[in-house]
Amino acid sequence: MIELALHILCLGGFILFLAKALPGVYVESYGTAVLVAIVYGLINVTLGTILKLLVLPFIIITLGVFLVIINSFLLWITDELLEDFEIEDAGTTFVCALLITLADTFLGWVF
Repeated sequence: MIELALHILCLGGFILFLAKALPGVYVESYGTAVLVAIVYGLINVTLGTILKLLVLPFIIITLGVFLVIINSFLLWITDELLEDFEIEDAGTTFVCALLITLADTFLGWVF
């Protein structure tokens, strides 16, 4: 349980870093970034799992590249749900989703 909390807190810190580093990404505070990490994680576990099963042939054909498109869609949903988190355009959403996925994978290895 502590590992999960540390994972979420670190991912929230990374999301806050992305908001400072990438133009077009706005996060109001660290608390909002942690909330983004929680909501994105929940959406990824529920809707993301269903989408990944439905488009499994495309994931296989593209050697996993289609997963980034799914994660971009899930991040866009997170953006729509939370008022204090904004991403300007689809390109920024794509880059942000790619970086969050890489950070989440790395944090999964650490914790």
